Amino acid sequence: MSTCTTASAELGEPLGATASTARTWLLVEQPGPWGRQALTGSRLDPAVGRALDEAADGTGVRVALIRRPGRHADLHRPASHRVYLAHTAPGDAWIRTDVLADPAELTGLDFAALGAGSHDGFGTAHVGPPLALVCTNGRRDRCCAVHGRPLAAELAASGGADAWEVTHLGGHRFSPTMLVLPYGYAYGRVDGRLAKEVLEAARTGRVVLDGCRGRSAWDRPGQAADLAVRAHAGVDLEGALTVRRTVAGHEDGTWSVLVAHTDGRAWEVAVERTAAQPPRPESCGSPLGTPAGLRAAGVTAVSGRS
Repeated sequence: MSTCTTASAELGEPLGATASTARTWLLVEQPGPWGRQALTGSRLDPAVGRALDEAADGTGVRVALIRRPGRHADLHRPASHRVYLAHTAPGDAWIRTDVLADPAELTGLDFAALGAGSHDGFGTAHVGPPLALVCTNGRRDRCCAVHGRPLAAELAASGGADAWEVTHLGGHRFSPTMLVLPYGYAYGRVDGRLAKEVLEAARTGRVVLDGCRGRSAWDRPGQAADLAVRAHAGVDLEGALTVRRTVAGHEDGTWSVLVAHTDGRAWEVAVERTAAQPPRPESCGSPLGTPAGLRAAGVTAVSGRS
């Protein structure tokens, strides 16, 4: 039986500029089963889940649940919850962590400040390897569980990664999908070899372009432009590039994006919307569709400017 992942792979659907957008991620450990809408469909108090979702709306913060790979004990009331707060802006990426008895404490955070890059003293700095978050929520799409859980288990068994399962990263048809924090680069169609290469690079602040969907700190046109400049100029340091400006074109579905390097170089990237053809399912069980994609149509060097 064909799945959304096999259809997407067989049709060669590009991965670039498909990452979920979030400048800051708030990740709450919640073992046990997850529903399709995990914040209100898990062992987490649904009132707390709704409050977190509402508090994050429009702030640049994305809230998700995480759990360790492996068999999941159906704990109705775990004694504690590991929490990670990660900001993904280039040159200012960080992770803070804490352990809470009650996730309701998180509803008192200043989400607007978190989205802007201020942790306001939350927890302590995370010490250790980058976080590897693999989407495994089969209630949203079976491919995430079928392909994601073996990858998460492999990374956990390798001992070289701080691996977690996560509720949702978007792009079911690209499973297995993985997000690397603190830098916020997302990947699709990830196997064990690629995952380990990506995580090894992230340890030294570098970005692997193979399988890369984009940086969550940028909107989709910015993701397309960032990846295009990295490929064009051979830039792999995570903090080297910043999306300075995105201007929508006069024609619907085009953008001009200015990307600047810390060394003073800059590029203007022409980005355009495309429609995936022929039609394919965006998720298992969904009708055939033509998901919109973005591609860089040109990269032009310009004088560095703000």
